[in-house]
Amino acid sequence: MSWLIGLDWGTSSLRAMLFDGEGNVHEARQRTWGIRHLPEGGFDAALSAICSDWPACPTLAAGMVGSRQGWREAPYVDTPADIRIIAAHLVTVKSQDGRDIHIVPGVRDAGAPDVMRGEETQLIGALDLHPEFHTGARLVLPGTHSKWVDLRDARIAGFATMMTGELYAVLLNHSILGAHLTDTSTTERFDDRFDEGVRAARASGPAGALTRIFSSRALVLEGRLPAAAVPDYLSGLLIGEEWRAALAAGWIDSDQAVVLIGDEALCLRYRRAAALFDLPDPTWIADAAARGLWRIAQAASLTGDRPRATKEFHA
Repeated sequence: MSWLIGLDWGTSSLRAMLFDGEGNVHEARQRTWGIRHLPEGGFDAALSAICSDWPACPTLAAGMVGSRQGWREAPYVDTPADIRIIAAHLVTVKSQDGRDIHIVPGVRDAGAPDVMRGEETQLIGALDLHPEFHTGARLVLPGTHSKWVDLRDARIAGFATMMTGELYAVLLNHSILGAHLTDTSTTERFDDRFDEGVRAARASGPAGALTRIFSSRALVLEGRLPAAAVPDYLSGLLIGEEWRAALAAGWIDSDQAVVLIGDEALCLRYRRAAALFDLPDPTWIADAAARGLWRIAQAASLTGDRPRATKEFHA
């Protein structure tokens, strides 16, 4: 049987998947060995450990492993980018144990300017899982750096990044808004406080939620918002701002359903915010990275024939 190892290698974690010849995930493993938290021995040691006792076979990696801070930089390809373009620009690094690690490039929207790395693999997977997206779709990948993506003609046509997750963390942990909080985590089951934040973002109108962020402090001082509810209120405000901005920018219409890709709990917040904006309930895809890795590997002939020529470096 022919095998493929797929690596979803980000900033804080490493996920390895062993694919069989049909593209099914035979086994998956995860470690906290993101590119900033590598074990002793670095990238080589992490790869050797997580792939221990797996067969020697082609290996494809996506995510921050291909960044300037990663194992080897895989330069961005420009939009519009499709699977053929992405597969043609893999960069290869040879590990100490002799493996050829093929790294997926990120994608750049030069007009914005904006970049993504790792999300492109999720998008390729989503296109394969949902052929109806080929003609056009608006996808949102919530997270530290939330991506709003325009798919057209089975290509990544353009995208915009909103630093919602990072801004949330900065405001709670490094500003007056969270100065007196003993717990800055959101509740697992968000409540009316989240809804209040979303409504505040919607009511901000053309001025935007930047004019409402300090309300989380003022409401506490007035006794109208418990201090413990600030994380959920701020979460609603910032996620609501994404929807407000998307409508104001014309990225979506009021009757257009978007597609969410990502963690279920976080996507539930985005779905709730969409409902409070009177928007259609978004479709949710839990994870498309595995499918994206398999399809890119196929396009690069890693699952059968010898892969097409790529840039090669030796560590």
